[in-house]
Amino acid sequence: MREVVICSPLRTPVGRMGGALAPVSALELATTVLRALVERSGVDPARVDGVIGAQGYPTMEAPAIGRVAALDAGFPVTTTGYQLDRRCGSGLQAVLNAAMEVQTGVSDVVVALGVESMSNAPLYTVDGRRGIPNGGLLLRDALARGRETVGGRDYPTPEGNVGTAETLRAEYGITREAQDALALRSHQRAVAAQESVAFDTELVPVEVPGRRGSTIVDRDEHPRADTSLDALAGLRPVLLRSDAAATVTAGNSSGQNDAAAACIVTTPESAAVLGLVPMLRLRSWAVAGVDPRRFGIAPVPAANLALERAGIRFADLDVVELNEAFAVQVLACLADWGVDAEDPRLNPRGSGISIGHPIGATGIRMLATLAHELPALDGSLALETMCIGGGQALAAVFERV
Repeated sequence: MREVVICSPLRTPVGRMGGALAPVSALELATTVLRALVERSGVDPARVDGVIGAQGYPTMEAPAIGRVAALDAGFPVTTTGYQLDRRCGSGLQAVLNAAMEVQTGVSDVVVALGVESMSNAPLYTVDGRRGIPNGGLLLRDALARGRETVGGRDYPTPEGNVGTAETLRAEYGITREAQDALALRSHQRAVAAQESVAFDTELVPVEVPGRRGSTIVDRDEHPRADTSLDALAGLRPVLLRSDAAATVTAGNSSGQNDAAAACIVTTPESAAVLGLVPMLRLRSWAVAGVDPRRFGIAPVPAANLALERAGIRFADLDVVELNEAFAVQVLACLADWGVDAEDPRLNPRGSGISIGHPIGATGIRMLATLAHELPALDGSLALETMCIGGGQALAAVFERV
């Protein structure tokens, strides 16, 4: 199969739930990052075969968001597009789907797009199409409902992802103190990256309309420079009422966020013809499944298989981007790998707890960050992996070009 390279990975700032990016729809975020991708890379949109859009909480305001965002961003009508959902792994899956198209010769140049506006996730009903039932219509919150139903009928997760995180806490004996310490390190690393302008080359500013005129958002909102172990220790565990031993809090969990990210996936030969500068080469990837009730451990088999396929060991990696869905699930994965929680290779610029977790965009956000981390750290090999609600995980090995 043909070799695959990644060019121009970019992302918007990550906004807090209900924060600065809340007035901007997912489609507008996607359109913004696609326009910036064209401008910064210099790629001719007419040479792009398709846009694969990842989104976890879509609405019918932009169906098949890859296609709609491409059209709104000025791509020609010949540019195809679609939408996929592998929950937290959706953004990385868009990159991998694009890679498979390129590797097999189906396409030459594909844009992988990830986007989420969790601030605007829909409230919906499935009860009203054939008349209003007695008692009126029930509106469900897509964010909460998706976490309850993701295991299907036979693997219920009534307490959502938090409940599954507490399962790992009990299984691995992970303390609240260890979780809060990891969360603090995540914020410290993300804030340090902000202060050193390390994120600037991967960021695309977003114009946000307002009653008093537009404002420009050009900085991640979620990292907290003022957090501390005392502040984190003061937060109440989410499931304390039902589990006296509960430890998972809002402070040691990922955020609910808004962002978009995109990159160009192509061959080295096409990149040269189009004047694109490859940053990463895809070495291998893998997907794994586990019991949905302990989904946070799934990066272990996924990463192990991806490393085996790449012919490398964990010790060969220079950067490990493991999304922080919860501090407890990161610590469980590290325990299985035998990796120290303070390993400097692990999320050198923070992750889901500090930067945030806009689920459809996260995979490409992580890719943009690691693409810029590798040269800054004089590294060569990176692993990107994340657990996925419902009992899955993705992992991919990338090499610096």
